[in-house]
Amino acid sequence: MEQWAEIRRLHRSEGVPIKEIARRLGVARNTVRAALASDTAPKYSRPAKGSVVDAFEPQIRALLREYPTMPATVIAERIGWTRSLTVLKDRVRVIRPEFRGVDPADRVIYEPGGCSQWDLWFPDYRIPVGHNQFAMLPVLVMTLAFSRYRSAVMIPSRQGGDILTGMWLLLSQLGAVTRKLVWDREAAIGPKGTPTALAAGFVGTLGTRLELAPPRDPEYKGMVERNNRFFETSFLPGRQFASPDDFTAQFDRWLADHANTRVVRAIGDRRPCDALAEDLE
Repeated sequence: MEQWAEIRRLHRSEGVPIKEIARRLGVARNTVRAALASDTAPKYSRPAKGSVVDAFEPQIRALLREYPTMPATVIAERIGWTRSLTVLKDRVRVIRPEFRGVDPADRVIYEPGGCSQWDLWFPDYRIPVGHNQFAMLPVLVMTLAFSRYRSAVMIPSRQGGDILTGMWLLLSQLGAVTRKLVWDREAAIGPKGTPTALAAGFVGTLGTRLELAPPRDPEYKGMVERNNRFFETSFLPGRQFASPDDFTAQFDRWLADHANTRVVRAIGDRRPCDALAEDLE
């Protein structure tokens, strides 16, 4: 699933030719062609219990603890790995985020169209959902990292289908897809540091990349986290909502009239609504 999504991202978003994709990922060219020809993610099948890598995991962790950026090929030499390198690389890819620090530059330098940060905001307000029932519902928030432009929609739950439907809606309204989508380890997106089958199929279809934050590092996507606090104190107080649609409608108007029209020093004393055009290009 991840390989299928990465092949489509490299070709669609980065314009990498088939031959180069095959070389980078270590797969046959026909495998690349098949992934590009298929608009449907490969069917998920439950992996067999246990792996030949399990016995080597303590050694892998010891090496990554001391050398977080050590390539998987070097790790293979150090632990005496003699089997398929692909299996080892897959395990290293899962473990590495636990030891690799976050590059501070990644948090402060953004290219137009390069990145969007996503999060769930849980307003402390019970929304009427019909038949005299009330519920505290999540709000899916998207922030474009370059322009600081925000958009959001209230969704029924934090289940994968509802989150991805909300993402599709916000991206459709935007009319474009950033080169990577940054999430924390939300249970329906990537709780163990790798995308769920549903999330991998979604980003593969769009030809983009899903980047998951390292564990216990809220500042990795601090931009959208700070926005949530801003919404809590500046949008929510004193408002009343008749339904989830009413909440989204009021939030949209407030974002358009206030949040996205405030001058932001980090983008050259411009307003997000003005910098959006550069993002979209």
